[in-house]
Amino acid sequence: MDSEEELVDARIAPLGSLENLSQREVEQILNAGRGDVYALFRRCALAVLSSGLETDDIRDIFERYRDFDIRLGRQAWGVKLELKNAPANAFVDGQMIRGITEHLFAVLRDIVYIHDAILGTQRFDLEDSYSITNAVYHILRNARILDYKGRPNLVVCWGGHSITAVEYDYTKRVGYELGLRALNICTGCGPGAMKGPMKGATIGHSKQRIRDGRYIGMTEPGIIAAEPPNPIVNQLVIMPDIEKRLEAFVRCAHAIVVFPGGAGTAEEILYLLGILLAPENADLPLPVVFTGPPSAAEYFGHIDRFIGATLGSAAQRRYKLIIGDPAQVAREIAHGVDAVREFRRARSDAWNYNWLLKIPLAFQQPFEPTHEAMATLELHRGLPAHIMAANLRRAFSGIVTGNVKEQGIRSIDTFGPYVLRGDKKIMGLLDELLAAFAAQRRMKLAGEYRPCYRLVA
Repeated sequence: MDSEEELVDARIAPLGSLENLSQREVEQILNAGRGDVYALFRRCALAVLSSGLETDDIRDIFERYRDFDIRLGRQAWGVKLELKNAPANAFVDGQMIRGITEHLFAVLRDIVYIHDAILGTQRFDLEDSYSITNAVYHILRNARILDYKGRPNLVVCWGGHSITAVEYDYTKRVGYELGLRALNICTGCGPGAMKGPMKGATIGHSKQRIRDGRYIGMTEPGIIAAEPPNPIVNQLVIMPDIEKRLEAFVRCAHAIVVFPGGAGTAEEILYLLGILLAPENADLPLPVVFTGPPSAAEYFGHIDRFIGATLGSAAQRRYKLIIGDPAQVAREIAHGVDAVREFRRARSDAWNYNWLLKIPLAFQQPFEPTHEAMATLELHRGLPAHIMAANLRRAFSGIVTGNVKEQGIRSIDTFGPYVLRGDKKIMGLLDELLAAFAAQRRMKLAGEYRPCYRLVA
Protein backbone atom coordinates (compact mmCIF):
# COMPACT_ATOMS: atom_id res chain seq x y z
CA MET A 1 0.00 0.00 0.00
CA ASP A 2 1.15 3.57 -0.71
CA SER A 3 2.58 4.86 2.56
CA GLU A 4 0.98 8.27 1.84
CA GLU A 5 -2.54 6.86 1.49
CA GLU A 6 -4.86 8.02 4.22
CA LEU A 7 -6.66 5.48 6.40
CA VAL A 8 -9.62 6.13 8.66
CA ASP A 9 -10.81 4.81 12.03
CA ALA A 10 -14.53 5.19 12.68
CA ARG A 11 -17.56 4.02 14.65
CA ILE A 12 -20.67 3.47 12.53
CA ALA A 13 -24.31 3.08 13.60
CA PRO A 14 -26.84 1.15 11.50
CA LEU A 15 -28.46 2.86 8.53
CA GLY A 16 -30.85 1.19 6.12
CA SER A 17 -30.70 -2.20 7.90
CA LEU A 18 -30.61 -3.46 11.48
CA GLU A 19 -31.79 -0.16 13.03
CA ASN A 20 -34.13 -1.93 15.48
CA LEU A 21 -33.02 -5.24 16.97
CA SER A 22 -34.11 -7.42 19.87
CA GLN A 23 -31.54 -8.43 22.47
CA ARG A 24 -31.56 -11.97 21.05
CA GLU A 25 -30.80 -10.64 17.57
CA VAL A 26 -27.98 -8.52 18.98
CA GLU A 27 -26.47 -11.60 20.63
CA GLN A 28 -26.73 -13.57 17.39
CA ILE A 29 -24.90 -10.83 15.48
CA LEU A 30 -22.22 -10.43 18.13
CA ASN A 31 -21.69 -14.20 18.18
CA ALA A 32 -21.40 -14.14 14.40
CA GLY A 33 -18.54 -11.67 14.74
CA ARG A 34 -16.12 -14.51 15.33
CA GLY A 35 -14.51 -17.32 13.36
CA ASP A 36 -15.37 -18.03 9.73
CA VAL A 37 -18.42 -15.77 9.68
CA TYR A 38 -16.34 -12.85 10.87
CA ALA A 39 -13.66 -13.54 8.26
CA LEU A 40 -16.30 -13.59 5.52
CA PHE A 41 -17.88 -10.39 6.80
CA ARG A 42 -14.50 -8.61 6.99
CA ARG A 43 -13.73 -9.48 3.36
CA CYS A 44 -17.13 -8.34 2.08
CA ALA A 45 -17.03 -5.19 4.21
CA LEU A 46 -13.63 -4.25 2.79
CA ALA A 47 -15.01 -4.78 -0.71
CA VAL A 48 -17.90 -2.38 0.00
CA LEU A 49 -15.54 0.22 1.46
CA SER A 50 -13.29 -0.10 -1.61
CA SER A 51 -16.08 0.84 -4.02
CA GLY A 52 -14.74 3.19 -6.68
CA LEU A 53 -11.22 1.78 -6.83
CA GLU A 54 -10.23 1.06 -10.43
CA THR A 55 -9.17 -2.55 -9.95
CA ASP A 56 -10.67 -6.02 -10.06
CA ASP A 57 -7.58 -7.68 -8.59
CA ILE A 58 -8.78 -8.99 -5.25
CA ARG A 59 -5.26 -9.65 -4.03
CA ASP A 60 -4.36 -6.01 -4.63
CA ILE A 61 -7.29 -4.79 -2.51
CA PHE A 62 -6.63 -7.21 0.35
CA GLU A 63 -2.90 -6.47 0.32
CA ARG A 64 -3.41 -2.71 0.11
CA TYR A 65 -5.64 -2.80 3.20
CA ARG A 66 -4.12 -5.77 5.01
CA ASP A 67 -4.32 -3.88 8.35
CA PHE A 68 -8.03 -3.19 7.98
CA ASP A 69 -10.15 -4.46 10.87
CA ILE A 70 -13.84 -4.28 11.66
CA ARG A 71 -15.48 -5.24 14.94
CA LEU A 72 -19.04 -5.48 16.18
CA GLY A 73 -20.05 -3.72 19.38
CA ARG A 74 -23.23 -3.24 21.39
CA GLN A 75 -25.19 -0.05 21.83
CA ALA A 76 -28.55 0.69 23.48
CA TRP A 77 -30.67 -0.09 20.42
CA GLY A 78 -28.60 -2.69 18.65
CA VAL A 79 -25.07 -2.94 17.27
CA LYS A 80 -22.40 -0.61 15.99
CA LEU A 81 -19.36 -1.21 13.82
CA GLU A 82 -15.86 -0.16 14.80
CA LEU A 83 -13.51 0.24 11.83
CA LYS A 84 -9.72 0.46 11.90
CA ASN A 85 -7.57 1.45 8.91
CA ALA A 86 -10.53 1.73 6.53
CA PRO A 87 -10.15 3.16 2.99
CA ALA A 88 -10.47 6.96 3.08
CA ASN A 89 -12.50 7.06 -0.15
CA ALA A 90 -15.52 5.75 1.85
CA PHE A 91 -15.63 9.00 3.88
CA VAL A 92 -16.33 12.68 3.28
CA ASP A 93 -15.00 15.13 5.87
CA GLY A 94 -14.67 12.30 8.36
CA GLN A 95 -18.21 10.97 7.85
CA MET A 96 -18.91 7.71 6.02
CA ILE A 97 -20.88 8.19 2.82
CA ARG A 98 -24.51 7.32 3.52
CA GLY A 99 -24.85 4.82 0.67
CA ILE A 100 -21.73 2.95 1.76
CA THR A 101 -23.06 2.80 5.33
CA GLU A 102 -26.28 1.25 4.03
CA HIS A 103 -24.33 -1.26 1.96
CA LEU A 104 -22.11 -2.16 4.91
CA PHE A 105 -25.03 -3.02 7.16
CA ALA A 106 -26.80 -4.84 4.31
CA VAL A 107 -23.73 -7.10 4.08
CA LEU A 108 -23.88 -7.75 7.82
CA ARG A 109 -27.62 -8.41 7.69
CA ASP A 110 -27.38 -10.96 4.87
CA ILE A 111 -24.29 -12.81 6.05
CA VAL A 112 -25.72 -13.26 9.54
CA TYR A 113 -29.15 -14.27 8.23
CA ILE A 114 -27.72 -16.78 5.76
CA HIS A 115 -25.46 -18.27 8.43
CA ASP A 116 -28.16 -18.49 11.12
CA ALA A 117 -31.42 -19.02 9.23
CA ILE A 118 -30.41 -20.76 5.99
CA LEU A 119 -27.20 -22.73 6.52
CA GLY A 120 -27.35 -23.05 10.30
CA THR A 121 -30.69 -24.88 10.54
CA GLN A 122 -32.39 -27.97 9.15
CA ARG A 123 -35.20 -25.79 7.79
CA PHE A 124 -33.98 -25.90 4.19
CA ASP A 125 -32.82 -29.02 2.35
CA LEU A 126 -30.29 -27.48 -0.02
CA GLU A 127 -30.19 -30.69 -2.05
CA ASP A 128 -33.88 -30.30 -2.99
CA SER A 129 -34.92 -28.00 -5.83
CA TYR A 130 -38.07 -26.55 -4.26
CA SER A 131 -36.35 -26.04 -0.92
CA ILE A 132 -33.53 -24.11 -2.61
CA THR A 133 -36.09 -21.87 -4.30
CA ASN A 134 -37.76 -21.34 -0.92
CA ALA A 135 -34.41 -20.43 0.66
CA VAL A 136 -33.75 -17.86 -2.08
CA TYR A 137 -37.19 -16.40 -1.44
CA HIS A 138 -36.55 -16.05 2.31
CA ILE A 139 -33.17 -14.34 1.76
CA LEU A 140 -34.78 -11.82 -0.59
CA ARG A 141 -37.70 -11.27 1.75
CA ASN A 142 -35.40 -10.70 4.71
CA ALA A 143 -33.51 -8.13 2.62
CA ARG A 144 -36.87 -6.43 1.84
CA ILE A 145 -36.37 -6.88 -1.89
CA LEU A 146 -39.90 -8.34 -2.11
CA ASP A 147 -41.64 -5.53 -0.20
CA TYR A 148 -42.53 -3.75 -3.44
CA LYS A 149 -46.22 -4.30 -4.19
CA GLY A 150 -46.61 -2.32 -7.42
CA ARG A 151 -47.12 -3.60 -10.94
CA PRO A 152 -44.33 -5.68 -12.51
CA ASN A 153 -41.56 -3.35 -13.70
CA LEU A 154 -38.18 -4.82 -12.74
CA VAL A 155 -35.64 -5.16 -15.55
CA VAL A 156 -32.54 -7.24 -14.79
CA CYS A 157 -29.51 -5.94 -16.70
CA TRP A 158 -26.47 -8.15 -17.24
CA GLY A 159 -23.13 -7.25 -18.77
CA GLY A 160 -19.45 -6.94 -18.05
CA HIS A 161 -17.56 -4.85 -15.50
CA SER A 162 -14.79 -4.40 -18.09
CA ILE A 163 -16.41 -2.66 -21.08
CA THR A 164 -15.42 0.20 -23.39
CA ALA A 165 -16.43 3.82 -22.82
CA VAL A 166 -18.72 3.64 -25.86
CA GLU A 167 -20.46 0.55 -24.49
CA TYR A 168 -20.79 2.14 -21.04
CA ASP A 169 -22.43 5.24 -22.52
CA TYR A 170 -24.80 2.97 -24.43
CA THR A 171 -25.87 1.18 -21.23
CA LYS A 172 -26.69 4.57 -19.72
CA ARG A 173 -28.82 5.49 -22.74
CA VAL A 174 -30.75 2.22 -22.47
CA GLY A 175 -31.23 2.78 -18.73
CA TYR A 176 -32.50 6.29 -19.45
CA GLU A 177 -35.10 4.96 -21.90
CA LEU A 178 -36.17 2.30 -19.39
CA GLY A 179 -36.44 4.93 -16.66
CA LEU A 180 -38.64 7.12 -18.86
CA ARG A 181 -41.02 4.16 -19.08
CA ALA A 182 -41.14 3.82 -15.26
CA LEU A 183 -39.13 0.61 -15.26
CA ASN A 184 -36.80 -0.20 -12.36
CA ILE A 185 -33.31 -1.72 -12.62
CA CYS A 186 -31.59 -4.72 -11.06
CA THR A 187 -27.96 -5.62 -11.82
CA GLY A 188 -24.99 -7.44 -10.35
CA CYS A 189 -24.30 -4.13 -8.53
CA GLY A 190 -20.73 -3.55 -9.79
CA PRO A 191 -19.19 -1.11 -12.29
CA GLY A 192 -19.46 -1.04 -16.10
CA ALA A 193 -22.67 -2.51 -17.51
CA MET A 194 -23.97 -2.98 -13.97
CA LYS A 195 -23.68 0.73 -13.14
CA GLY A 196 -24.58 2.34 -16.48
CA PRO A 197 -28.26 1.29 -16.68
CA MET A 198 -28.84 2.47 -13.11
CA LYS A 199 -27.18 5.81 -13.83
CA GLY A 200 -29.30 6.34 -16.92
CA ALA A 201 -32.49 5.26 -15.17
CA THR A 202 -32.01 7.84 -12.40
CA ILE A 203 -32.24 10.59 -15.03
CA GLY A 204 -35.26 9.01 -16.71
CA HIS A 205 -36.98 8.61 -13.34
CA SER A 206 -36.16 12.19 -12.40
CA LYS A 207 -37.72 13.53 -15.62
CA GLN A 208 -40.86 11.53 -14.89
CA ARG A 209 -40.80 12.73 -11.25
CA ILE A 210 -40.42 9.17 -9.99
CA ARG A 211 -38.84 9.56 -6.54
CA ASP A 212 -38.91 5.95 -5.40
CA GLY A 213 -36.91 4.32 -8.20
CA ARG A 214 -35.42 0.95 -7.34
CA TYR A 215 -31.79 0.18 -8.16
CA ILE A 216 -31.25 -3.33 -6.83
CA GLY A 217 -27.81 -4.93 -6.63
CA MET A 218 -27.43 -8.70 -6.23
CA THR A 219 -24.00 -10.15 -5.48
CA GLU A 220 -22.28 -12.99 -3.61
CA PRO A 221 -19.20 -13.19 -1.36
CA GLY A 222 -16.90 -14.68 -3.98
CA ILE A 223 -17.26 -11.83 -6.45
CA ILE A 224 -18.10 -8.74 -4.38
CA ALA A 225 -14.44 -7.68 -4.03
CA ALA A 226 -13.96 -7.70 -7.81
CA GLU A 227 -17.33 -6.01 -8.38
CA PRO A 228 -18.07 -3.86 -5.28
CA PRO A 229 -21.51 -2.20 -5.13
CA ASN A 230 -21.70 0.98 -7.17
CA PRO A 231 -23.04 4.06 -5.34
CA ILE A 232 -26.39 4.12 -7.15
CA VAL A 233 -27.53 0.79 -5.65
CA ASN A 234 -30.22 1.58 -3.07
CA GLN A 235 -31.13 -2.03 -2.27
CA LEU A 236 -28.27 -4.51 -1.86
CA VAL A 237 -28.55 -8.23 -1.19
CA ILE A 238 -25.76 -10.77 -0.71
CA MET A 239 -26.66 -14.29 -1.84
CA PRO A 240 -24.74 -17.34 -0.52
CA ASP A 241 -23.25 -18.41 -3.87
CA ILE A 242 -23.37 -17.72 -7.59
CA GLU A 243 -26.15 -20.24 -8.26
CA LYS A 244 -28.53 -18.66 -5.73
CA ARG A 245 -27.58 -15.23 -7.03
CA LEU A 246 -28.55 -16.32 -10.54
CA GLU A 247 -31.81 -17.79 -9.29
CA ALA A 248 -32.58 -14.57 -7.43
CA PHE A 249 -32.11 -12.64 -10.68
CA VAL A 250 -34.51 -14.75 -12.72
CA ARG A 251 -37.10 -15.14 -9.96
CA CYS A 252 -37.33 -11.35 -9.53
CA ALA A 253 -37.01 -10.35 -13.18
CA HIS A 254 -39.90 -9.25 -15.34
CA ALA A 255 -37.51 -8.81 -18.27
CA ILE A 256 -33.77 -9.20 -18.92
CA VAL A 257 -31.41 -7.01 -20.96
CA VAL A 258 -27.94 -8.33 -21.78
CA PHE A 259 -25.13 -5.90 -22.62
CA PRO A 260 -21.63 -6.84 -23.80
CA GLY A 261 -19.47 -8.60 -21.23
CA GLY A 262 -16.98 -11.37 -20.72
CA ALA A 263 -17.00 -14.82 -19.17
CA GLY A 264 -19.39 -13.81 -16.39
CA THR A 265 -21.96 -12.53 -18.87
CA ALA A 266 -21.62 -15.72 -20.93
CA GLU A 267 -22.26 -17.69 -17.74
CA GLU A 268 -25.45 -15.70 -17.10
CA ILE A 269 -26.66 -16.15 -20.69
CA LEU A 270 -26.10 -19.92 -20.60
CA TYR A 271 -27.84 -20.19 -17.22
CA LEU A 272 -30.85 -18.29 -18.50
CA LEU A 273 -31.16 -20.12 -21.81
CA GLY A 274 -30.64 -23.50 -20.16
CA ILE A 275 -33.60 -22.80 -17.88
CA LEU A 276 -35.83 -21.43 -20.61
CA LEU A 277 -35.15 -24.52 -22.73
CA ALA A 278 -36.74 -26.75 -20.09
CA PRO A 279 -40.07 -28.03 -21.49
CA GLU A 280 -41.94 -26.81 -18.39
CA ASN A 281 -40.97 -23.22 -19.25
CA ALA A 282 -41.87 -23.37 -22.95
CA ASP A 283 -44.93 -21.11 -22.59
CA LEU A 284 -43.60 -18.86 -19.84
CA PRO A 285 -43.06 -15.28 -21.08
CA LEU A 286 -39.79 -13.62 -20.14
CA PRO A 287 -38.60 -10.95 -22.57
CA VAL A 288 -34.85 -11.14 -23.20
CA VAL A 289 -32.97 -8.59 -25.32
CA PHE A 290 -29.28 -8.66 -26.25
CA THR A 291 -28.12 -5.14 -27.07
CA GLY A 292 -25.13 -2.89 -27.54
CA PRO A 293 -23.83 -0.04 -29.71
CA PRO A 294 -22.91 -0.71 -33.36
CA SER A 295 -19.35 -1.47 -32.26
CA ALA A 296 -20.70 -4.46 -30.27
CA ALA A 297 -22.26 -6.15 -33.32
CA GLU A 298 -19.23 -8.41 -33.74
CA TYR A 299 -19.33 -9.36 -30.05
CA PHE A 300 -22.98 -10.43 -30.25
CA GLY A 301 -22.28 -12.20 -33.52
CA HIS A 302 -19.79 -14.42 -31.66
CA ILE A 303 -22.33 -15.02 -28.87
CA ASP A 304 -25.18 -15.82 -31.26
CA ARG A 305 -23.07 -18.26 -33.32
CA PHE A 306 -21.85 -19.99 -30.17
CA ILE A 307 -25.40 -20.41 -28.85
CA GLY A 308 -26.69 -21.68 -32.19
CA ALA A 309 -23.87 -24.22 -32.56
CA THR A 310 -24.04 -25.53 -28.98
CA LEU A 311 -27.68 -25.16 -27.87
CA GLY A 312 -29.51 -24.93 -31.19
CA SER A 313 -32.04 -22.64 -32.83
CA ALA A 314 -34.60 -23.14 -30.05
CA ALA A 315 -32.25 -21.26 -27.70
CA GLN A 316 -31.76 -18.48 -30.25
CA ARG A 317 -35.52 -17.96 -30.42
CA ARG A 318 -35.64 -17.07 -26.72
CA TYR A 319 -33.96 -13.68 -27.20
CA LYS A 320 -34.01 -10.70 -29.55
CA LEU A 321 -30.90 -8.89 -30.75
CA ILE A 322 -31.18 -5.09 -31.05
CA ILE A 323 -28.08 -3.13 -32.01
CA GLY A 324 -27.69 0.63 -31.58
CA ASP A 325 -31.29 1.53 -30.69
CA PRO A 326 -31.87 2.20 -26.95
CA ALA A 327 -35.44 3.43 -27.43
CA GLN A 328 -36.41 0.27 -29.31
CA VAL A 329 -34.86 -1.85 -26.56
CA ALA A 330 -37.02 -0.07 -23.98
CA ARG A 331 -40.16 -0.37 -26.10
CA GLU A 332 -39.54 -4.09 -26.59
CA ILE A 333 -38.99 -4.58 -22.87
CA ALA A 334 -42.03 -2.52 -21.85
CA HIS A 335 -44.23 -4.49 -24.23
CA GLY A 336 -42.80 -7.76 -22.91
CA VAL A 337 -43.39 -6.73 -19.29
CA ASP A 338 -47.06 -6.12 -20.12
CA ALA A 339 -47.27 -9.72 -21.37
CA VAL A 340 -45.59 -10.97 -18.19
CA ARG A 341 -48.10 -9.09 -16.06
CA GLU A 342 -51.08 -10.55 -17.92
CA PHE A 343 -49.62 -14.06 -17.76
CA ARG A 344 -49.05 -13.87 -14.02
CA ARG A 345 -52.47 -12.37 -13.45
CA ALA A 346 -54.07 -15.23 -15.38
CA ARG A 347 -52.00 -17.87 -13.54
CA SER A 348 -52.27 -16.20 -10.09
CA ASP A 349 -48.48 -16.09 -9.80
CA ALA A 350 -46.80 -13.56 -7.52
CA TRP A 351 -45.80 -10.33 -9.24
CA ASN A 352 -42.60 -9.96 -7.25
CA TYR A 353 -41.29 -13.57 -7.33
CA ASN A 354 -41.70 -15.93 -10.27
CA TRP A 355 -42.74 -19.18 -8.60
CA LEU A 356 -43.95 -20.71 -11.88
CA LEU A 357 -40.47 -20.73 -13.42
CA LYS A 358 -39.02 -24.26 -13.21
CA ILE A 359 -35.28 -24.41 -12.52
CA PRO A 360 -33.67 -27.86 -12.86
CA LEU A 361 -31.54 -28.95 -9.91
CA ALA A 362 -28.44 -29.01 -12.14
CA PHE A 363 -28.66 -25.21 -12.33
CA GLN A 364 -29.18 -24.81 -8.57
CA GLN A 365 -26.43 -26.97 -7.11
CA PRO A 366 -23.26 -25.02 -6.30
CA PHE A 367 -20.35 -25.82 -8.58
CA GLU A 368 -16.92 -25.67 -6.96
CA PRO A 369 -14.51 -25.09 -9.86
CA THR A 370 -11.56 -27.18 -8.74
CA HIS A 371 -9.05 -28.37 -11.32
CA GLU A 372 -10.56 -31.85 -11.14
CA ALA A 373 -14.16 -30.61 -11.49
CA MET A 374 -13.27 -28.48 -14.50
CA ALA A 375 -11.36 -31.31 -16.18
CA THR A 376 -14.28 -33.74 -15.83
CA LEU A 377 -17.03 -31.49 -17.24
CA GLU A 378 -18.84 -33.18 -20.14
CA LEU A 379 -18.62 -30.92 -23.20
CA HIS A 380 -19.61 -33.25 -26.01
CA ARG A 381 -22.06 -33.03 -28.89
CA GLY A 382 -25.17 -35.11 -28.44
CA LEU A 383 -25.94 -33.96 -24.91
CA PRO A 384 -29.47 -32.64 -24.33
CA ALA A 385 -29.47 -28.86 -24.78
CA HIS A 386 -30.23 -28.10 -21.12
CA ILE A 387 -27.40 -30.41 -19.95
CA MET A 388 -24.99 -28.81 -22.42
CA ALA A 389 -26.07 -25.37 -21.17
CA ALA A 390 -25.56 -26.42 -17.53
CA ASN A 391 -22.05 -27.74 -18.23
CA LEU A 392 -21.02 -24.77 -20.34
CA ARG A 393 -22.33 -22.51 -17.57
CA ARG A 394 -20.08 -24.32 -15.11
CA ALA A 395 -17.10 -23.96 -17.44
CA PHE A 396 -17.58 -20.19 -17.66
CA SER A 397 -18.16 -20.03 -13.90
CA GLY A 398 -14.76 -21.64 -13.43
CA ILE A 399 -13.14 -19.13 -15.78
CA VAL A 400 -14.70 -16.26 -13.80
CA THR A 401 -13.31 -17.83 -10.63
CA GLY A 402 -9.84 -18.11 -12.15
CA ASN A 403 -10.01 -14.54 -13.42
CA VAL A 404 -11.24 -12.57 -10.41
CA LYS A 405 -12.02 -14.69 -7.32
CA GLU A 406 -9.30 -14.98 -4.71
CA GLN A 407 -9.48 -18.74 -4.22
CA GLY A 408 -9.45 -19.29 -8.00
CA ILE A 409 -6.48 -16.98 -8.57
CA ARG A 410 -4.51 -18.72 -5.83
CA SER A 411 -5.41 -22.15 -7.22
CA ILE A 412 -4.24 -21.14 -10.70
CA ASP A 413 -1.00 -19.78 -9.24
CA THR A 414 -0.41 -23.11 -7.48
CA PHE A 415 -1.61 -25.70 -10.01
CA GLY A 416 -1.59 -23.88 -13.34
CA PRO A 417 -4.53 -23.23 -15.69
CA TYR A 418 -7.77 -25.19 -15.57
CA VAL A 419 -8.01 -27.82 -18.30
CA LEU A 420 -11.28 -28.13 -20.22
CA ARG A 421 -11.79 -31.21 -22.44
CA GLY A 422 -14.42 -31.88 -25.06
CA ASP A 423 -15.26 -32.45 -28.72
CA LYS A 424 -13.04 -30.72 -31.23
CA LYS A 425 -15.94 -28.66 -32.55
CA ILE A 426 -17.08 -27.55 -29.09
CA MET A 427 -13.54 -26.70 -28.04
CA GLY A 428 -13.04 -24.77 -31.27
CA LEU A 429 -16.16 -22.70 -30.66
CA LEU A 430 -15.15 -22.10 -27.06
CA ASP A 431 -11.65 -21.08 -28.08
CA GLU A 432 -12.99 -18.61 -30.65
CA LEU A 433 -15.35 -17.02 -28.12
CA LEU A 434 -12.83 -16.76 -25.28
CA ALA A 435 -10.12 -15.44 -27.62
CA ALA A 436 -12.53 -12.72 -28.75
CA PHE A 437 -13.24 -11.79 -25.11
CA ALA A 438 -9.52 -11.52 -24.40
CA ALA A 439 -8.76 -9.54 -27.58
CA GLN A 440 -11.54 -7.10 -26.73
CA ARG A 441 -10.18 -6.75 -23.14
CA ARG A 442 -13.34 -8.16 -21.57
CA MET A 443 -11.60 -10.45 -19.09
CA LYS A 444 -9.86 -7.92 -16.83
CA LEU A 445 -10.16 -4.21 -16.08
CA ALA A 446 -6.45 -3.50 -16.46
CA GLY A 447 -3.14 -5.21 -17.18
CA GLU A 448 -2.23 -8.05 -19.50
CA TYR A 449 -4.63 -10.98 -19.37
CA ARG A 450 -3.12 -14.41 -18.75
CA PRO A 451 -5.64 -17.18 -19.54
CA CYS A 452 -6.63 -19.23 -16.52
CA TYR A 453 -7.72 -22.10 -18.77
CA ARG A 454 -6.40 -24.51 -21.39
CA LEU A 455 -8.62 -26.20 -23.96
CA VAL A 456 -7.97 -29.80 -25.02
CA ALA A 457 -9.93 -31.47 -27.83
